[in-house]
Amino acid sequence: MARIMRSHFVCVPCRASWKKQGNGVRGDVCPRCGGALVDAGAQLAVPRKRDTAGWRALAAVLAAGLRFAPTCMCCLDGPGYRPRTPREVRERLVHAAATGVPVERALACEDPTHTDVRRAPGSGRAARSGHAVRSGVRRR
Repeated sequence: MARIMRSHFVCVPCRASWKKQGNGVRGDVCPRCGGALVDAGAQLAVPRKRDTAGWRALAAVLAAGLRFAPTCMCCLDGPGYRPRTPREVRERLVHAAATGVPVERALACEDPTHTDVRRAPGSGRAARSGHAVRSGVRRR
């Protein structure tokens, strides 16, 4: 039996969300303010109404075009990393501006400095300065 995915539709100014069948064709309208609802995806963890920082972060993520949809529909593995605080959003926006990485990609990156990426041996600063150790022998 096929699983029907219902999506979160969010009104950021009202700080409200509804789960509906998402077809992407109709223009859903907020019943409170009459503004347009944003299809945020099926796996959104909606912040509490009083959580202003969470809603600011969510607004920035949605404005950048990121959605909370699973990457694989068969196993529903999750949307990946999304920032949850304005500080995390700011860090990623600064990183995007400094490096030229697209904003959408920077916001989806768990580590904005990419310190978790392992480099190839002998490609760092020590290799360029002649102090790298390869095969147990020090170069000069």
